[in-house]
Amino acid sequence: MVDRRTDTVSVSAQNPEPATRSIQFSPGVWAVDAIRQRWWLLPWWARVIVVAVAARLVSTVFLLILAAQQPASFWTGAQPDYFSFANFWDAGWYQRIVTHGYPTTLPLKPDGTVAESAWAFLPIYPVIVNALTLTGLPWNTASVIIAVAAGFAATLVFYRLLIRYLAEDQALYGVLLFQVAPVSVIMQLGYAESLTFLLIAASLLLFVTRQWGWLMLVVTVWSFTRPGSLAFALALGLYWFWRFFTRRTDEFGWSERGWVALSAFVAGATGLAWSVVAWIRTGSPSAYVDTELAWRSSYIGDHDFVPFAPWFQSGVWWGTNQFGWSTTFSIVAVATLVVLWVVVLAQPVLQRTGREVWLWLGCYSLYLFAVFFPQSSTFRLLAPLFPLVGVLALPRNRWYRGLLVILFLVLQWWWLTITWVWSRGDWTPP
Repeated sequence: MVDRRTDTVSVSAQNPEPATRSIQFSPGVWAVDAIRQRWWLLPWWARVIVVAVAARLVSTVFLLILAAQQPASFWTGAQPDYFSFANFWDAGWYQRIVTHGYPTTLPLKPDGTVAESAWAFLPIYPVIVNALTLTGLPWNTASVIIAVAAGFAATLVFYRLLIRYLAEDQALYGVLLFQVAPVSVIMQLGYAESLTFLLIAASLLLFVTRQWGWLMLVVTVWSFTRPGSLAFALALGLYWFWRFFTRRTDEFGWSERGWVALSAFVAGATGLAWSVVAWIRTGSPSAYVDTELAWRSSYIGDHDFVPFAPWFQSGVWWGTNQFGWSTTFSIVAVATLVVLWVVVLAQPVLQRTGREVWLWLGCYSLYLFAVFFPQSSTFRLLAPLFPLVGVLALPRNRWYRGLLVILFLVLQWWWLTITWVWSRGDWTPP
């Protein structure tokens, strides 16, 4: 059991290996038991880092195998080195931001519509990577170092979040699932995701511990790293109402009401800030939205943005073009998928890792449904739902745990082969 207020874990029969337990070794103790006991004597952060390093080594092997088979591409020659291979696809946009900045005039396609540009990528990650290159490191190396370091930090913070609700073995297994998840390899590629995972985990931990001042600071940084803080603003807003209507059992005084409301406002305002920056710099009020729409125009042509329409637009495109479905069946398939996901989110077990985390899962899901056009990067865009692994970590059956790790690693290999590896005519970016 876990005391949320003190952030300490009490020992129960289900969790018999606290860090303070005295271990007596005798000649009859099996070697495996001795190793296991010594493992639980390590500091919590050491166990987390060992798990993270082991997972990243496995992913590194995957990447090296695939890099050795990679033909010449837009970015490198055949069989690129690890760091070059880790900077394929959108990774190049971050370096372009540092070398060329953001365009003051939106680039246009031959048909006059807005083309893809750096405005779709936020500045915090490239600024940090650029600072590291001042030491003399090449960009490709620095981008991976920052991604890996942020991924380790995210894992440590995520563990501190999980341990508030789960026993030690469950929290550590949750960390393992986080590190071997199908798209977890993104935490060692030249993308901003691992830094975003750190900011999300920190925001959730501060949310749970009700440290509103620090929360506003972290969410502000997040808003200039990757999109998603608007969903967090919604979660804070719903939390305010929940606390208000349950104030008789959980005191919600005027001071805290103000802090939560201010936190929600800051998350919402900073979540919209990048659109304002793009407007000011380019003179176009819709500069950011138009730039994001440019990526989906290759699928469905030039369309105005309509909230909650993209999933159905994508469903029709994929259904009719790739699977031969009718338009009606494609729409019904998307609607069915949405209903099933709502049913999943409504399961009481999802609140085992905290109501605040559950609010985030629901609000981010709603955010994706409102704005995202599903295509090959869908799996990466779903990654901020990573707190779900806390629920998957609840069962203690060893066969279940082992098979789930194997399944995740198989899916990780599959994700790399269908999205990261490039071949001529490839149109499936991660």
